[in-house]
Amino acid sequence: SRYGVATQKSKDLIKEENKVRPTSGLEFVSSRHFPDEVQGDLLICNSIGFLGMKQHIIRDEGTGFETDLRHDLFTSSDKNFRPVDMEFAPDGSLYFVDWHNVLIGHMQHNARDPYRDHVHGRIYRITYPSRPLVVPAKIDDATVLDLLDNLKLPEYRTRYRTRRELRGREKEEVLSAISTWITNLDKSDERFEHHLVEALWVSWGLNDIDRDVLEMVLTAKDYKARAAGVRVVRYMGHQLEDQTAILIKAAADEEGRVRLEAIVAASWLEKEDGLSIIEEAGKHPLDDWMVHAHKTAEAHLNGVRLNSEKKELKQNHLKGQDWESYKRGHEIFKRDGYCETCHQENGMGLAAAGYPPISGTKWAKGNEERLIKLALKGLHGPITVLNKEYPGQVPMTPYEGLLNDQELADVLTYVRNSWRNRSSVIEADAVAKIREEIKDKKGFYKPEDLLKEYPE
Repeated sequence: SRYGVATQKSKDLIKEENKVRPTSGLEFVSSRHFPDEVQGDLLICNSIGFLGMKQHIIRDEGTGFETDLRHDLFTSSDKNFRPVDMEFAPDGSLYFVDWHNVLIGHMQHNARDPYRDHVHGRIYRITYPSRPLVVPAKIDDATVLDLLDNLKLPEYRTRYRTRRELRGREKEEVLSAISTWITNLDKSDERFEHHLVEALWVSWGLNDIDRDVLEMVLTAKDYKARAAGVRVVRYMGHQLEDQTAILIKAAADEEGRVRLEAIVAASWLEKEDGLSIIEEAGKHPLDDWMVHAHKTAEAHLNGVRLNSEKKELKQNHLKGQDWESYKRGHEIFKRDGYCETCHQENGMGLAAAGYPPISGTKWAKGNEERLIKLALKGLHGPITVLNKEYPGQVPMTPYEGLLNDQELADVLTYVRNSWRNRSSVIEADAVAKIREEIKDKKGFYKPEDLLKEYPE
């Protein structure tokens, strides 16, 4: 069975120095109310560590994308500030939701914890005072032709809401109006092909693809329009007798993004048809964004289970039982929601999100008892790591209820002997001893208290 087997993850869009986690909402800037130079920027909310919204410039990079941080659009010093969703309104302003909750973790806090706030929250509105608001497009009670004209507007959210409205109208009326609307479009308009794509999407939403419109989109000059057309063919191929032929042609397109859409579509087909498309795509360059999709589609069509490539854990300076403990600790470190989630695979943390490194730090390499105590009970509060101050808004999870003595010893042994760290191994007996000593302590340790007890 291939159930649960996914294509290998692509490259991260966000550069290492700008990463935050976990993200809880995103949007692309698409509003004439905001400056021209920020159109298309990627907005990302974050509700742990960094409390605010980051704005990234996004641009094409091969068949994928690359980004640069433009700025932090807003931040808050309120420790319960939780921006979790956003959307551009019909007037072009940006609304975002502050969930405003003291507890948001689902691993360390029960869903029924009484400290969860089910009542309060805020909604904020962001405007750009020196530019006029957008005149909201008419959607409710608009004629079908007026709705189709809305699809010419620059604002993505307006077009999205319009397409939703059109899906609720009488099918035959809308399909007939699409033909009239396309006939009256100005073919010299630089956005002509964009309008064709919008019309195609409307017919897709009505589950009735107009073949003439599809042909115009698939032969458009703009490769982004052609790629959009191929995606429609992927989902609506059951209405097309020549789906395979269309996709083979797309697999030979001069633009990689069109070929990538054909590769993905091929993975949905029967073996013979799908492999013919994959074979054609393989005759052309496959960049870093395409190669894994191509490899996975080919494997799936051949009935081969393609597992994610796992890095071999290379033997380090540890030997015997110490090495066995290290290997077990590596597995624990990488569990979802455990150490790697915040401190990252390279042990360098995420500075932009307030997660400190554990590579090359005295907190990891230093006193064993201090490390065991903070791992058992967790850590919360301002902390200085490698001469950088971290606000400590996000507590380190206490592991006393998650890991037994041997497991905690294993993962701490891994941390103390990975990356730039070379230090003593931790024994299960040492964990058991300290666990007993501090069993009655309530709450997290504070960094300052541990440093008083263990200066080095």
